Amino acid sequence: MIADTVPQVRESHVATQQIRVLLVDDHELVRRGLQSILDRNPEIAVVGEAASMQSGIAEALRLRPDVVVMDLRLPDGSGVEACRQIRVDNPDARVLILTSHADEDALFAAVLAGASGYVLKDLDPAGIQNGILTVGRGGSLLDPQMATRVLERMRRGSAQHPADDAFAALSPQEDRILEMIGDGMTNRQIADRLSLSEKTVKNYVSELYAKLNVERRAQAASLATERRLRKRQ
Repeated sequence: MIADTVPQVRESHVATQQIRVLLVDDHELVRRGLQSILDRNPEIAVVGEAASMQSGIAEALRLRPDVVVMDLRLPDGSGVEACRQIRVDNPDARVLILTSHADEDALFAAVLAGASGYVLKDLDPAGIQNGILTVGRGGSLLDPQMATRVLERMRRGSAQHPADDAFAALSPQEDRILEMIGDGMTNRQIADRLSLSEKTVKNYVSELYAKLNVERRAQAASLATERRLRKRQ
């Protein structure tokens, strides 16, 4: 995995009707490949790139691209979290999740977070170009098979998140700590806020990980964010 570096910026001096794109992926080879594909299309201009969730959010705010092509899994968080924040900062931005993982729950969370599209990386070059043009022009794009499953799930009235039962199993203190994790707080910060020792907070965190069936902090934060978004619906 590459270390996150100062984001590279490319300026386009072509017609203003071009769709301006920001690439966010922690693998440089993926970014280079996408750049090569997109450079073939005169209607698309890659204006910047980033290798982490936080730098992607910062670059999206600075560059104000039309479309952010976002990996689902990033070293410091998820594309779903980044999508939510980018849409808060700039409601006009369109986010296209481009991932290797055909995950129905991730697709559902991405749609709730405001993503305009969710497609797999095995899409051919023309498909990727067309997807960006579709999203950049105000349309939406979902992998057909995955979209069908999610729509059917909604029709059945079963759009409940699979972690909902686990949320119900959390104690009030664990629930508060999960919300703070969703806000990006560290164990030390949570301990100070709740007047607890850091070791006690770590014990609570381990317990809520087990109840939510997650292994990493980013996963717990993503669940907290998704739950918060669904409460606003």
